[in-house]
Amino acid sequence: MLDFKEQNDKERAFFNQDFSAVNNVLQRVRKSLITGENLTITDLDLSDIINFDRAETLVYITLFQSGQNFIRYGSKRQDLETTLNRNVEMLRKNKRFGDFTVNDEDKCRIMLEYVIDRHPVSPAKLNSVHFDNSRFEIGINGLELRKDGISYYYMPTDAITLSHMGLRSVLETLVRKTPIAKLSNSRSKRLEILSQSKDYEYYLFRSRAFITYKNDCIPLYRGNVRYTEFSYDVLYNQVIKSADWLLANMYDDGRFLYYYDCCDDTYKDHEHPTRPENNLYYNDLRHCGGIIALIRAYELTSDEKYIKAAKKAVDWSISISKSHDTQWGKAYYAFYNRKAKLGGTGVLLVAMMQYRSFTGDKSYDEYIKGYTRHVMSRVYKNGEILGYYIHPQFQNGQPLINMTDEERKETFSFYYPGEALLGLALFANNFLDDEDLAKEVRKIGKKALDWIVDERPHIYADLFTALPSDAWLMQAIEEWCKDKDFQKQNYINFVFTDAATMVEKTYRHDDSPYIDYEGGYYYEYGDHYFPDGARSEGLIAAYYLAKYLNMNNLAEKLLNACKRVAMCQFHLFNDEINNYSHKNPERSLNSIRFKATRQWVRVDSIQHVSCFFARLYKTEN
Repeated sequence: MLDFKEQNDKERAFFNQDFSAVNNVLQRVRKSLITGENLTITDLDLSDIINFDRAETLVYITLFQSGQNFIRYGSKRQDLETTLNRNVEMLRKNKRFGDFTVNDEDKCRIMLEYVIDRHPVSPAKLNSVHFDNSRFEIGINGLELRKDGISYYYMPTDAITLSHMGLRSVLETLVRKTPIAKLSNSRSKRLEILSQSKDYEYYLFRSRAFITYKNDCIPLYRGNVRYTEFSYDVLYNQVIKSADWLLANMYDDGRFLYYYDCCDDTYKDHEHPTRPENNLYYNDLRHCGGIIALIRAYELTSDEKYIKAAKKAVDWSISISKSHDTQWGKAYYAFYNRKAKLGGTGVLLVAMMQYRSFTGDKSYDEYIKGYTRHVMSRVYKNGEILGYYIHPQFQNGQPLINMTDEERKETFSFYYPGEALLGLALFANNFLDDEDLAKEVRKIGKKALDWIVDERPHIYADLFTALPSDAWLMQAIEEWCKDKDFQKQNYINFVFTDAATMVEKTYRHDDSPYIDYEGGYYYEYGDHYFPDGARSEGLIAAYYLAKYLNMNNLAEKLLNACKRVAMCQFHLFNDEINNYSHKNPERSLNSIRFKATRQWVRVDSIQHVSCFFARLYKTEN
């Protein structure tokens, strides 16, 4: 591991400054935009904030407002004051300037961004995997292409405002600004032309950016607000407000808003872009994750609105259920999008058992037992849990009763078994009204756990990654271990070994050159960080298992790791300060994104972070 403490301390020191002078600049920019009069800043001391270099310091001013595409202008003149006045002049000439209510600081937000640390870079060395001077870090670095005295810029905050994540998106955006754009309509062809051209100079740079918020200004890092310490209050706030977002975006039939693109204010998800507006993709498994998130909010608040909404969502899942017979009696399974997924029924069982446990409502018991029987029926004779009961690409979409070895492998899911096993564990430990069925569940559950812990790593070795990802199974084993008969060392070792690897593959305070990386996961050191709620649900499960087994030293270590990764994930929350660039900030408010710079929200991006935070909150409260 490398040590970046010295440079990171300098970066943190910058953000600890008093930025009232910058706020004053932005207030004068606003006044100048309103009146058209030139601004002056000669009375302001900006020496510790802006080291202006006429040749290097490109300065942008950007206007954001709900319902509008942002407008911006950038320039560099002989000094900062002249540069700002030039930017104001050109913004006022923009044909869309009149669409912005500049005199209302609550409606129109203004961003100041300026270039720092510009240096040439060889395109052959440009990368996103090594912590070196040629690394392009999305949201931190900008990129300049220069040809014949003309420069084309991708600013660091473009990653946020354009919802980008990788270097390819950056190059595609940049090349559209160059003469190459006229040579081809193909994005791949344009990049090929650029890579073969010797006419362009490449420059990497960083920037400083500030965004107005009411009568104040907020310094931005990676285009976002900064969280610098762990807080249980922040945990609670984000759990409840994200649950409120799910509530506010529920349909009358009990479904959730599945997907939201904050950048464009649209609902069409990136994995199904061709679906018509009146028939957008929906996912029954992730729907159940939304139910669990609402139940977690109810657990923390006892507010009936969450449990009423959860019941409504449960009813939708029941409406898509079908039945079949098993050796234990009538079974039910979720059937949607022409598929009956093990995970769809498994997570539904998890949600319904949690609903039953927190409410005492037994009106769904026949369905709960039916879903349990279905999951049991999908455990193969060797203990493998089969991924699908119905799949349109196998056996003409008929129930997959007799499957070849090849069909089993082709339909195997890495995550579905853990989801199903958690549902079975909750049933076995908490459903006390049918002990005969619970006894069968324990027998089947033990066989399935033995297979998944001991055999799956050999049979499906190619599905395992350097960074463990089966958090559902970690949660399942945590629940099973409440039964002493299931406190087998191989089960327990699976949880703690995966948790240890997660902790190991987490960025620390100063082992990367980016001060928001702490608590982010990586597959290989140098990767762009992953603020990942789904994996963290496994990490918090490991903590609870350690506590249950009285392994208090390990529990303390895991709890500290959970706090570190939670602080990293705080940055995924869309609040009224950091959603400045969203097309409809009123709609995006209180949602939780997938990634640091991507502005996509999905029901499970909320579910995983919110549920992790809820369980972490309860460690102290």
